[in-house]
Amino acid sequence: MTYDSDRIEALLEEGVRDKVYPGAVWAVGDSTGIRAQGTTGVLDPDQPDVPMRTDTVFDAASLTKILAVWSSIGALWEDGTLDLDQPLGTIWLEVTGHPLGAVTTRQLLTHTAGVPLRAQLKNLYGTNAEDIRSGVLHEPLHRPPGQAVEYTDRAALILGYLAEHLSSQPLDQLAATRTWHPLGMNSTRFGPLPDEIAARCAPTELDQETDTHLKGTAHDFSARLLGGVCGIAGVFTVLDDLVAFLRYMLDASASRTRAGFGTKWTAYSLTIQTGELHPARGMFWHPAPGTTAEQDVWVHYGFTGTGMWVSPTKDRWAVLLTNKLYYTRDRGPLTDVRNAFRGLAFR
Repeated sequence: MTYDSDRIEALLEEGVRDKVYPGAVWAVGDSTGIRAQGTTGVLDPDQPDVPMRTDTVFDAASLTKILAVWSSIGALWEDGTLDLDQPLGTIWLEVTGHPLGAVTTRQLLTHTAGVPLRAQLKNLYGTNAEDIRSGVLHEPLHRPPGQAVEYTDRAALILGYLAEHLSSQPLDQLAATRTWHPLGMNSTRFGPLPDEIAARCAPTELDQETDTHLKGTAHDFSARLLGGVCGIAGVFTVLDDLVAFLRYMLDASASRTRAGFGTKWTAYSLTIQTGELHPARGMFWHPAPGTTAEQDVWVHYGFTGTGMWVSPTKDRWAVLLTNKLYYTRDRGPLTDVRNAFRGLAFR
């Protein structure tokens, strides 16, 4: 492997000094395990003597879309339960006759379904979970399916509902039984977290209602509105669990136990599925900014400051976990750090 641990550490330490994030946890490796890892900074600036640790718990934010939704949809696809190109209205009575009924699973996974771009669940549907579900599943489309690539949280929310419908299991149970438990991801779960686990959690944004930083409760408002469990966000995880997940993606045969999805789903997802449309996307994963098709580096980010990359061609993965939301919602500084980190991890 070609990477530069010293430069990675210097890069991430500079991010702490510049207050891009209070601290960071990172690792680079391949299908056999971790090749380099490290931590920098503190868990919470209000407690400067408590450092970031490799077992710090992070609000995964949109990594939930991969860890819970993408993996569960993959399990249903590999089971033969789900045809990615079948209109949802033909398999899901709840959307039959509604605009969403013409949309396919593949279009949701590639963000080409034309569903509304913003969640706005409370503003549109109130606070009752069933009213929200009905509103989301029966809402008019933003544009015709297949016309444009537009990232939207609603795609994952709908796919979470679909996975629950097809499996007859709540999303948190489905993800745990088909993916997390088989892979030994024992610290990955939906919140809110018990107090003893929340104590190890990296705090995120200041909650205006309590005047304290969120810790063990999802930052994402939609996840909190829905009780902590939804396809958009809500999962908390640790470095080692993400390593297990990414190693399995690179070589499922090396795992002692089998998750619901396997090599076929990974390979299929990490290919361009959007044709001539831009930006190019696979299924929930997308090519890492600044990389070429030949480099074959795929990424997914989380709004709280999390990110994970994987490259089957290079047999390599990388993880960078931060709690940048402690300071700001400005994406620019962390974007620069992420791109530099990816460049050093996949040299």
